[in-house]
Amino acid sequence: MTPDAPVLLAWARSAVVPRGGALACLAAHEIAAPVVRALLARGGIGASAVDAVVCGNALGAGGNPARMVALAAGLPDGTAAFSVDTQCCSGLDAVAMGAGLIASGQAQVVVAGGVEAWSRSPIRQHRPLAQDEAPVSYERPAFAPDPSRDPDLTLAAARYAAQTGITRTAQDAHAVGSHAKALAWREHMASEIVPIGAAVRDSYARALTVERAARMPIEAISDQWGSSDFDRRATAVSRLSIAPQADGAAFVLMASPQASALLGAPPLLRWRAALARGTAPEMPMLAAARATKRLLHRHGVEAAALWGAELHEAFAVQAIAFAEALGIDPERLNRGGGGLARGHPIGASGAVSLVRLLADMAREASRGALGLASIAAAGGLGSAALVERL
Repeated sequence: MTPDAPVLLAWARSAVVPRGGALACLAAHEIAAPVVRALLARGGIGASAVDAVVCGNALGAGGNPARMVALAAGLPDGTAAFSVDTQCCSGLDAVAMGAGLIASGQAQVVVAGGVEAWSRSPIRQHRPLAQDEAPVSYERPAFAPDPSRDPDLTLAAARYAAQTGITRTAQDAHAVGSHAKALAWREHMASEIVPIGAAVRDSYARALTVERAARMPIEAISDQWGSSDFDRRATAVSRLSIAPQADGAAFVLMASPQASALLGAPPLLRWRAALARGTAPEMPMLAAARATKRLLHRHGVEAAALWGAELHEAFAVQAIAFAEALGIDPERLNRGGGGLARGHPIGASGAVSLVRLLADMAREASRGALGLASIAAAGGLGSAALVERL
């Protein structure tokens, strides 16, 4: 950490709403703009003070979503705009890049985060090679050039569960716990959420039991590990243990310490460090833990010393493996529930986790406390960030 490490002046997010829900009619910039306007109001910063917007987005299929967000939010035409697509890591990576702009002197005040309008994502097609051929529709792009290293992500989760012996029962129990945390934390989360129409709170969390979870359908069974069909079914991935597709946005307001003082905006938290790391593309479940371990080691921080940690749970098996790999007390992981209980607005998910962390630390953490946000992405990428309570 350098002496002029960026400080965090404010944070805000929309509700995370399942695809086809209350945000279904809005484009990405229409979801993000009210969040950015509320963010500036919370930080007491005028739009003219913002030097740049850095925005993560995974499903927009080109263009420059950050520029659309900046203009829709009423920022000046002169505001720089950078869009980031590292799929699920996009939102957290965008904040790290915003911190880099400040640390390098390219900007003094930055709005950074992510947005996803999964409900309005473009229909994807591959252009035909010959005029008499029809376009070929596809649901997701390739994440590795070798198809054998690019499995369906749910299948990858099932393979990892079978390889490590993480049972469906354990996965479902984790998911039930994530929903219970989210319901118990709903009042705490109200202050960080910017209402957009009917989307006033995260709407997916439900009161569940382990018995009800056991009746949920299976989505994937490993085709590689397990000595018998029974073994593979015992570690199957159920629908409950997968984060649902969702719409949402989350952003933070960052500044250099000098700009913070000049603008009269005292910070509550400081950006300490971030790190992105790759792993084998066929095993993305490991990526968040590996990025986190590397980050903590580089900065001499023990996982046990963390005040709290937010991991976006794309899969329950990933969250279980993450906690075990780092030795993190499950009670300090996702205090208000995770992606299993919220949903997965891909390009925004990492920023949502960061906003959740910042809100909890600002309310409850003591001076000097360290918090962690982490996320993994398709293709075997992982990102992690450290923040400090001032």
